[in-house]
Amino acid sequence: MSPARRLARSGRALVTGVPYLWLVLFFLVPFLIVLRISFSEAVMAQPPYTPLLDWVQGEEGEGLKLLLTLNLGSYLRLFQDDLYVVAYLSSLRMAAVSTVLCLAVGYPMAYAIARARPARRGALMMLVILPFWTSFLIRVYAWIGILKANGTLANLLASVGLVDPSFELLYSDVAVYIGITYSYLPFMILPLYASLEKLDPTLLEAAADLGARPWEAFLRVTLPLSLPGIIAGSLLVFIPAVGEFVIPELLGGPDTLMIGRVLWNEFFSNRDWPVASAVAIALLLFLVVPIMVFQYVQGRQQEAGR
Repeated sequence: MSPARRLARSGRALVTGVPYLWLVLFFLVPFLIVLRISFSEAVMAQPPYTPLLDWVQGEEGEGLKLLLTLNLGSYLRLFQDDLYVVAYLSSLRMAAVSTVLCLAVGYPMAYAIARARPARRGALMMLVILPFWTSFLIRVYAWIGILKANGTLANLLASVGLVDPSFELLYSDVAVYIGITYSYLPFMILPLYASLEKLDPTLLEAAADLGARPWEAFLRVTLPLSLPGIIAGSLLVFIPAVGEFVIPELLGGPDTLMIGRVLWNEFFSNRDWPVASAVAIALLLFLVVPIMVFQYVQGRQQEAGR
């Protein structure tokens, strides 16, 4: 093998190895640590869980033996206690509704940006990304002042006689939907814009020449071609929204139950790290496995279509 080819192969291995190293260090290793804790038992100690591997005294003459102890009680508890089932279902519901709201708001915005003059697209995209320049907590706290009684929204609606000044949306599921939609809206707009910006305008012109009305051209041309952006944006919103903790904690009421709050309580209030780890592993499997199956089916369909 020539030195040039060997150098090129080494360069490709380095370029592809860096992302894999990143995934191993910041995903696989933490995942294995949490998985290990989930098979332990909670104890009043530091750390508050038993080790999986321990040296024990064997029978007479055998000396020390390495014992592996796996506890499945934390996973069984997830199915035996209704709290976790309700929390999972509530989180999925709130994440799904928030994703639909982000899509309903983000699609027209992404479409408008993609159809704007090229000189204005950069400025419009900057406005979409601009909220990220402010602390996430500050932005969520700002919604408290907007949604509380005698807040900005209540005073605005009261000025036109629609509600009483004491009206408030704070500490409700609606406030959580608003907070999640506002916080994750850019994650929906960016992939949608990437798909819509690549759309060939001549396709819409051809549809119009064939007699299609604007709404028919949108449904038959624009919407199907933007489907990859819809799927990518929905995943970028839905997955983090399921495990959201800060927004439900600050904007939601006592009845707003999401799995992120359950995780917090198990880790820091109950100090039951094995159960909390089992909750996290189960949540990860619920989210990752369907996505992997979807990608596998989509890949098979693409191969069959070639």
